[in-house]
Amino acid sequence: MPSFTLTAHSTAPVEEVWKLLHNPARFPEWWDGIETVAEGTGGDYTMWPAGYPDFPMAQRLETSDGGGRVTISCLVSDLIFRWQLREAGEATDIDVEVELPEREAHRLPDQRRLLAKSIDNLAELAAREVSAAPGKPPPPLG
Repeated sequence: MPSFTLTAHSTAPVEEVWKLLHNPARFPEWWDGIETVAEGTGGDYTMWPAGYPDFPMAQRLETSDGGGRVTISCLVSDLIFRWQLREAGEATDIDVEVELPEREAHRLPDQRRLLAKSIDNLAELAAREVSAAPGKPPPPLG
């Protein structure tokens, strides 16, 4: 099965990164290529890719009992994203492992590019939210 793993570091504590990672409604803020999300129930949600407003993609989000792990499964194309947060002092190391089925192997370079940008966005947004003044939203990523 084609796969790759990426790692990023955020100066934000694990709890702050977790708030962004386990909440699909926040994905469009940091996950490159996701334009809109509609939350469902029981970890299910629907995602619309950027540029494809008529192409809803059902997804499932599961968290581990021990915390710090989130698995997102695309129910349309069977891609799997396994996220792991690790404390690094007062900061956080973020890992993501992406698996694609053989029939989607041609998408590996694009997924690697999207996830490299996304993991960096996640790390940066979490850090910026920590440093933002109370009651003020962080400035947009850019």
